[in-house]
Amino acid sequence: MKILVCVKRVPAPGSKINVTADGQSVDTANLGFTMSPHEECAVEAAAELIEQHGGEATVLTLGAPEAVEQVRYGVSVGVQRAVLLATGEDDWDPQRTARAITSAVDELESVDGTFDLILFGNESADSGGFQVGIRVANALGRPMVNGAKGLSLDDAVAKVEREADTGRETYELPLPAVVGVKEGINLPRYPTMKGRLASKKVEVSSIQASGEIGGLTKIALRQPPERQSETIVLGTGPEAAAAVVDVLEELGVV
Repeated sequence: MKILVCVKRVPAPGSKINVTADGQSVDTANLGFTMSPHEECAVEAAAELIEQHGGEATVLTLGAPEAVEQVRYGVSVGVQRAVLLATGEDDWDPQRTARAITSAVDELESVDGTFDLILFGNESADSGGFQVGIRVANALGRPMVNGAKGLSLDDAVAKVEREADTGRETYELPLPAVVGVKEGINLPRYPTMKGRLASKKVEVSSIQASGEIGGLTKIALRQPPERQSETIVLGTGPEAAAAVVDVLEELGVV
């Protein structure tokens, strides 16, 4: 079993995002980074499948040299190999990103054989475009389901479940296939000490990313207006009980 997980370096959820003076990029000063939550679940899904079926998982990201931190994190929680598609630039548009990943997959598979399963996050936490995984699957000519909340393998078939308005949908994809994983499919594990040591020692393969620019052009980033909420203190101690009851009655709770 060979699995590839594609992740993206994004600002840590909850961080205050500032824009540079020219409006062209995010100000990364004092900003923490991580991989998208959906992709954390994709990495965990890959680790679990390798534990169940044997084989090898690879984590791949496209971005600046600093993104090596995210692929090393993947190794610390159970992935065996790490690949960085180096750009040395700001974020690429979804079409260019998908073309670069497709090219990298072709290169990796020409050496080590076909990936049975390629996993993406449902969407990235920063841009939320829902595009890259679908574009890669289409370019590779492989079946794909996004929004997966259940994933298992049976012989040469991937069984994928996802939520729908009418309940839960189930798909069977012949391998090789591509799946977009949604947060909540599992509970990502924390790195062990052994895993952290392995992540520091692993050799990260570097491939120069290449891909034609897509049809989207960034004009500028704009900082949204800050939202302010008003907090009303109902009181302190036992004397606040009556006010709390009044609020609960207004909400229809009691």
